[in-house]
Amino acid sequence: MPKGLLETETDLLALDRQLCFALAVASRSVIGAYKPILEPMGLTHPQYLVMLALWESEPRSLSALAELLRLEPATLSPLVKRLEAAGLVTRERSADDERQLAVRLTSEGRALRAKAEDVPPQVVAALGVDIDELMELHARLTSIIQRIAPLPA
Repeated sequence: MPKGLLETETDLLALDRQLCFALAVASRSVIGAYKPILEPMGLTHPQYLVMLALWESEPRSLSALAELLRLEPATLSPLVKRLEAAGLVTRERSADDERQLAVRLTSEGRALRAKAEDVPPQVVAALGVDIDELMELHARLTSIIQRIAPLPA
């Protein structure tokens, strides 16, 4: 028998009261807004995140990229291989440490940055949320992330 509204409002296990559920749905929805914007650039959302990290600083070791993006190296490696196949990055063994793989942008990867500058405003428009509200949400989420999963110093 379904619970009434009053019971749901006090039930700590009600689905619509769960932070994890709200974050999961919000995450899928926001990432979904990126898809039609990134497709013409030939990127998936995870590949876009890798490119953002490399546009900030390169070269980066595969392990440093994985740490920054909070991904397992086994998850990141196929993403980087697909970016390499697309001609956007190169992977080279480090001269200092043969175990390390350095990821660098190609000239095509650097050139793609100019097109990517249109992505954030398009996403804001697609979400239909005020920029101040998005910035506040970003600040709150970043604060939570730093408390529960800070990057190593």
